Amino acid sequence: MYPKKGRVILHVDMNSFYASVEMAYDSELKGKPLAIAGNPEERRGIIVTCSYEARKFGVKTTMPLWEAKKLCPELIIKTPNFDRYRAASAAMFDILRQYTELVEPVSIDEGYMDITDCADLGAPLEIAESIQKRILEQLDLPCSIGVAPNKFLAKTASDMKKPLGITVLRKRDIPTVLWPLGAGEMHGVGTKTADKLKSIGLLSIGDLAKANDIQLKALLGINGLKLKERANGQDNRVVDPESVYDFKSIGNSTTLPRDLSNQHELLKVLDRLSEQVAARMKRKEAVATTISIMIRFKDRKTITRSQKLQNPVSKKEEIASAAKTLFLKHWNGDPVRLLGITGTDLLEADKAVKQLDLFSYEQDAKKEPLINTMSQLREKYGKSIIESAGIQVKKLSSKENPGAGTSFNKDFLQERKKNGGIEKKDS
Repeated sequence: MYPKKGRVILHVDMNSFYASVEMAYDSELKGKPLAIAGNPEERRGIIVTCSYEARKFGVKTTMPLWEAKKLCPELIIKTPNFDRYRAASAAMFDILRQYTELVEPVSIDEGYMDITDCADLGAPLEIAESIQKRILEQLDLPCSIGVAPNKFLAKTASDMKKPLGITVLRKRDIPTVLWPLGAGEMHGVGTKTADKLKSIGLLSIGDLAKANDIQLKALLGINGLKLKERANGQDNRVVDPESVYDFKSIGNSTTLPRDLSNQHELLKVLDRLSEQVAARMKRKEAVATTISIMIRFKDRKTITRSQKLQNPVSKKEEIASAAKTLFLKHWNGDPVRLLGITGTDLLEADKAVKQLDLFSYEQDAKKEPLINTMSQLREKYGKSIIESAGIQVKKLSSKENPGAGTSFNKDFLQERKKNGGIEKKDS
């Protein structure tokens, strides 16, 4: 049951998490088509997630509320309750850690476990069944679990049976189970990547597994070779309970040329710092879920204040908005000697997904046609054919004032541990 040299990894994925939490909270919702939406009172609201009963009618995540109601007139709509979801997530991870300390949260509703040294608790399948049963009995929440020799295969396996599925995926199963699937169905392959693979005749995961290395690298860079490894079931990543704390902070501060007490001028300084922080986040491919500011007054008294955000941020405008709100709330009007902005509780950008509320859904939806057009232009004429104003400003400012500002870090681990996990859109 346990390999002599290899590992046994579980991927625990909560099923329709937000909707399931609401059903656990109110048993009258069970068995009914339920959707979590940004604003049920607004016809323009967007579906955050929905129950499997709603999915039978064709209701899907990100679908406009009016369309969902058209497909399912009996659809029950609830607004998101993120405090409730965080509490359920913390309870779920507490259960997982009763089996092993090697638990790696990936998001608010999923995580990996390394149970290689848990033979005294039973066979891998027995442990998976025990976990699923306990989460269902204690929290009234369903989950699916993948059992495999590495993280990639465990994640793939957990997606195969929902809800309340347990799937074992061994390396010897790869040719018959994994390779016949379309390349776009593989974890880590998005629509654009699938289209690129299709352009060179790689339609299935099996095609990707046997692809030419040189051709793949030319098409997708080093990521192409990594995807080929995954397609062959190779993944050496360990389950790391501390990986959630890998990123610490990204920030910039600046000592002002003179002590300032003019609000307009101070807000302009925050704009410049926000731009610098946003540029560094982009380089590190990270987003922040907490924004902190530092204010040092003329008498050298220094204060720091922070705010946990509902949605991850990385753009100048988002960072500046949060920083200015904090500043105006805590500045006492005295002359300021130094200002700083730091993004903490960082996530990798490609893993972070917004907690989808009405505002962010609609803003993103409005931008989608523009983003698609820009993407097509870049693919046809090159990446530099069109750039955002923020990138142009960053280039100019780096030429005019290289090395401006200094960094300062703030340990966020205590806050992270207190909040217990990362948030994302559930699936």
